[in-house]
Amino acid sequence: MKIYKNLDTIKIKKSVVTIGVFDGVHVGHKYVLKELNRIAREKNIESVVVTLWPHPRYVLNKDADKLQLLNTLDEKQRLIADIGINNLVIIPFTKKFASLNSCEFIKQYLVDKLNISELIIGFDNNFGKNKQDGIPELEYCAEKYNFIINRLSAKEKNEMNISSTKIRNALLKGNVEIANNYLAYNYFISGTVVSGNKIGRQIGFPTANINLNNDNKIIPADGVYAVKVNVKGKEYLGMLNIGYRPTINVEYSEKRIEVNIFDFNDDVYFKDVSIEFYKKIRDEKKFYNVEMLRKQLFIDENAIRDFFKSM
Repeated sequence: MKIYKNLDTIKIKKSVVTIGVFDGVHVGHKYVLKELNRIAREKNIESVVVTLWPHPRYVLNKDADKLQLLNTLDEKQRLIADIGINNLVIIPFTKKFASLNSCEFIKQYLVDKLNISELIIGFDNNFGKNKQDGIPELEYCAEKYNFIINRLSAKEKNEMNISSTKIRNALLKGNVEIANNYLAYNYFISGTVVSGNKIGRQIGFPTANINLNNDNKIIPADGVYAVKVNVKGKEYLGMLNIGYRPTINVEYSEKRIEVNIFDFNDDVYFKDVSIEFYKKIRDEKKFYNVEMLRKQLFIDENAIRDFFKSM
């Protein structure tokens, strides 16, 4: 897949295009992208995904402080590439860009740069300043610039429309199995292992403290999770805790992400790891003492091992 961040370098003779933020590249997005590929193959033209970065809400200050994302830009690029798209165009989202109406955007980007033949849009796509331009405006632009509009219906799963917002909300409630179902892959985070206070090692459960690579990446709800950890190119089962460690941290000052990697004893300080979430085992809780915590961790480990054995 070719990735373009500078539109002046684009050389495409004819294309079928879809546009969106594509946070999560979930089942609904894949439905659109696979249709994009099908049409491109059928017509023997280039498939092009146009995405915006950063997320428009960060630029337009629409509750930006509350928005966390399912994917970083690099993650989104890899997920889109896996589907077999020919070209990904990343447009820097600015306030100036946001002021364009749909026809201005279509002329400047899709017609002049991408030589669009067909535009694929999802059921909830909106174009133009403040998302005010609807289908009649798009149809006018399509007729003016001689391309086809192909509007797809909503992709449903279990009779529910899939959206990035619903997936984010599921993760914030700890419902990673629901989120994974809608994503069609296991939600994952990546980060660097940093030094901790080594209390886990003292009670027989050494943990790797994870510093996320991106502050805007959404963190699932506090609790204990069954996870798989990719470290040094190998995959291990693990038990991950998100929270404030109330049993050993009286002040509850800082949220931490800590993972106990099963059957692993190597030094991973300052190494990069990737973690996939499979199931929330329980909420984080405060125990009367460290020994009670240790006993619960044995129970949690057995539950996680049993979970993976049953898969």
